[in-house]
Amino acid sequence: MKSRFRLGLIINPLAGLGGSVGLKGSDGVASEALARGAEPKSHLRMAQALEVILPYKDKIEIFTASGAMGEELAKQMGFSTQVVYQVGNETVAQDTSNAAKALQEVGLDLLLFAGGDGTARDLFAVVDESLPVLGVPAGVKIHSGVYGITPHASGMVIKLLLDGELVSLMSADVMDIDEAAFRQGTVRARRFGEMLVPAEPRYIQAVKMGGKEVDELVLSDIAAEAIEQMEDELCIMGSGSTVAAVMAELGLDNTLLGVDLIEQQALIASDLSASELRELTQNRPCKLVITLIGGQGHILGRGNQQLSPALIRHVGKENIIILATKTKLKALEGRPLIVDSGDPELDSELCGYYKVVTGYHDYVMYQVANPDLMAS
Repeated sequence: MKSRFRLGLIINPLAGLGGSVGLKGSDGVASEALARGAEPKSHLRMAQALEVILPYKDKIEIFTASGAMGEELAKQMGFSTQVVYQVGNETVAQDTSNAAKALQEVGLDLLLFAGGDGTARDLFAVVDESLPVLGVPAGVKIHSGVYGITPHASGMVIKLLLDGELVSLMSADVMDIDEAAFRQGTVRARRFGEMLVPAEPRYIQAVKMGGKEVDELVLSDIAAEAIEQMEDELCIMGSGSTVAAVMAELGLDNTLLGVDLIEQQALIASDLSASELRELTQNRPCKLVITLIGGQGHILGRGNQQLSPALIRHVGKENIIILATKTKLKALEGRPLIVDSGDPELDSELCGYYKVVTGYHDYVMYQVANPDLMAS
């Protein structure tokens, strides 16, 4: 009898909590995030990945931690499940490392985990370099190259393995940033090392580009065009240096790594959470100004979880203004822009070609695609 695929499973229940409430991360602030009304989402992200391999559940044995760190979801979805690590009354950061150590001892084919860069860093510290890992993106910061581009994509990689297809392995960077500096508007990314991941470029994300990418003249031209399109309407200003250039052109204070709200070219509110954005834009037409993460191509779902699916539906596809330099677009080498809002149905609705602002009265038609549908 052929042995089952031995899948390790770790869910970091604290991952991503800070995103929707404007904390720009969850490291050390999970309690504050919960107090602000944040709701755990990492188990939902993992469920999207496991849904892909649900038809193969008779071929899979899941080894995991107790409770919300994996046991509850795996059993709920009907997988054969063995608990090898018991979590205390409350999950703490050390549980990720402890669970990974326990899982390695049972012998795994692959370790699947849901979290962000902090989770990947915790695993890197203890996981043997010979054990393949795969991340399900569930955190605020996803700079590491060990994650699927979406939860569904992570599931597709495992499906390839279960189908017996030849899947190569590669070393991918584990990155993390200083969250204290991040909350002050400074990105200090650091490479901590590498972990072994399936080498499937259709499904595994590239590591974010670093360094200064464009000169001030290009950003100024993009800002001028964006301001014309925004007119005097209520506008949600997303994160990133390209959007920051628009705020600078308007002479307004900007939250580089947060979301602001302006109207009639005046600042209404800064560094807003998902609930604050919904309240301030309720029953009012508005536009959304966003840019992409260089190298990855994500426009939603990476560092801007304040832009909830409900808010995006309220704004409407036709009112999304995408800004990007041609340098960033060329660096994608033809790959589409990606939306990973946490709502697969919305992600599909947002597919299509958009007129991306690349200068003053200068545009590029560029595709936004659902990578799960495109690659399956």
